[in-house]
Amino acid sequence: MSVFSSVEQGLPIEVFALNRAFQEDKNLNKANLGVGAYRTNEGKPWVLPVVRKTEIKVASDENLNHEYLPVLGIEAFTKAATALLLGENSPAVKENRAFGIQTLSGTGALRIGAVFLNAILKRDVFYYSNPTWENHHKVFMDAGFKSANTYRYWDANKRNFDLEGMLEDLNNAPAGAVIILHVCAHNPTGMDPTQEQWKRIAEVMERKKLFAFFDSAYQGFASGDPDHDAWAVRYFVERGFELFCAQSFAKNFGLYCERVGNLTIVQKNFQTKDAVVSQFTWLIRGMYSNPPAFGSRIVSTVLNDASLRKEWMDCIKTMSSRILKMRQALRKRLEELKTPGSWEHITKQIGMFSYTGLNEKQVRILIDDFHIYLLKTGRINMCGVNESNVNYIAEAINEAIRRSDA
Repeated sequence: MSVFSSVEQGLPIEVFALNRAFQEDKNLNKANLGVGAYRTNEGKPWVLPVVRKTEIKVASDENLNHEYLPVLGIEAFTKAATALLLGENSPAVKENRAFGIQTLSGTGALRIGAVFLNAILKRDVFYYSNPTWENHHKVFMDAGFKSANTYRYWDANKRNFDLEGMLEDLNNAPAGAVIILHVCAHNPTGMDPTQEQWKRIAEVMERKKLFAFFDSAYQGFASGDPDHDAWAVRYFVERGFELFCAQSFAKNFGLYCERVGNLTIVQKNFQTKDAVVSQFTWLIRGMYSNPPAFGSRIVSTVLNDASLRKEWMDCIKTMSSRILKMRQALRKRLEELKTPGSWEHITKQIGMFSYTGLNEKQVRILIDDFHIYLLKTGRINMCGVNESNVNYIAEAINEAIRRSDA
């Protein structure tokens, strides 16, 4: 008998199963609204021109080699990433209270941060939004946390952010609980708190002594303005919070497979920095030893060069503006068709994803009858909508809703 005979078959990961089904589908009208990556108006992956230029530059640099990186990564990258998040003139950076650790994209930043909070600070209670990115729960539980909880975020009836529900749940959280917060372009709803609402959230978390762990997957990609997208984190730092923020450069640089990430750590004073750095060093040493170089060299080169950085800013504006245009087009067509329900939430949302409000029965109709692939929650990737398919998608949604209501 094999030693593996007792291993049970795991459930398929929905988004990967959808992508596989989409690739195998031969229908000419098929559309993939499930993939978590940017697509052009032609439905193709896009290598940012500034990234293509920079990767050639990095690969051609004969002064670079393939020696191991330091355990905590390339300092030029971590400094640039931390400054992008907190601002070039952040007092926390100037006072040496904030620093970054290079990680295996945003997921790796979440994981190593969660391990530190559990193993070193002995935290074992965490909260995440309902709904949230599916991996938040698994990452924290696998890191050793014992108590997973949710706070209300999405009002399904109003199709809007549920501030009062969130505040009530945070008020009921125990002191010291870790609260996962989406910096911008909330995944999956696409609905963010306003600045005034963020202030109310910070007030409750400060009073309840809750630990803020921000997840920043879309800075710059959401609105086209990295400073605007980072407002919530900067406000919490301004209020005196100690916090973590997981940063991913998959979406805003299009470096999905390079796994470029940073964990920004903000402390009250610099005296604790050496001890924190030492513990992270040992945790990473025992987990993956040190991070990969190529992707982080690309990001570091771009962010530290004024000309390349401007080109990158133009690229993220191109991506964010195309998504905004598709939001407007999809809503317009749905309303022209007099599709049952209100569709204003599509243009109120921001970033890559839209929580459409479609139920599982309607999603099944879209997949089976119209070859439109999306998650069973009704979340769609707006990047999968383009000028060629927006009418087809709107008409399919309209038909699915009418059929399910019949």
